[in-house]
Amino acid sequence: MNENNILGVILAGGKSKRFGQDKSEVKLGDKTLIEHTLHKIKSKFSKIIIVSNSKILKDYTIIKDCIDGQLGPLVAVLSAMKWIKKNNFSYNWIATFPCDTPFFNISIIDEFIKVSKLNNSLLYFIKSKEKRHNIFGLWSLKLADTLEEDIIRNNYRKVEKWADKVGVKTINVSYDNADPFFNINTKEDLIEAKKIFKNYKND
Repeated sequence: MNENNILGVILAGGKSKRFGQDKSEVKLGDKTLIEHTLHKIKSKFSKIIIVSNSKILKDYTIIKDCIDGQLGPLVAVLSAMKWIKKNNFSYNWIATFPCDTPFFNISIIDEFIKVSKLNNSLLYFIKSKEKRHNIFGLWSLKLADTLEEDIIRNNYRKVEKWADKVGVKTINVSYDNADPFFNINTKEDLIEAKKIFKNYKND
């Protein structure tokens, strides 16, 4: 993955209000939700960081939001970009993954690698069955200054609105069985995820 200049980033800084506790540390089978994500992507990236305001896993680099107030995923993305620049790393892109969507197929990472070489967009999101998954994204470091400006001065908070503003291309993926982008927001979602997990074959 070094040649692709892509840093793997897991976004785990949400408030988990609907769930009632930190979702990233909730167990599904023998792993926590964030461990499921890490297990999937660790073989694909030379370096992975986690954006979280709590110390989740000791063996990984964990960074906090660069702007206080838990302002959402856009700040987490900016935090990862600023971390790269601060440490003088050569990554040109970050690939983002949520911590609450344990069934995604890692083949999307290969798609990220492909489009990173096309030079036809600075931002890509995964899309399936007409739904755009805004946290499964590939973000160019060239967006950093615009992103910071829009967060601080223009009060952008929603990923969807900001992506539409700067321009985004989508990578279409298909599936036949259980939705691989099923995300766990509530305790009821966790119950449903446990049902899916019984028949789930990890990729």
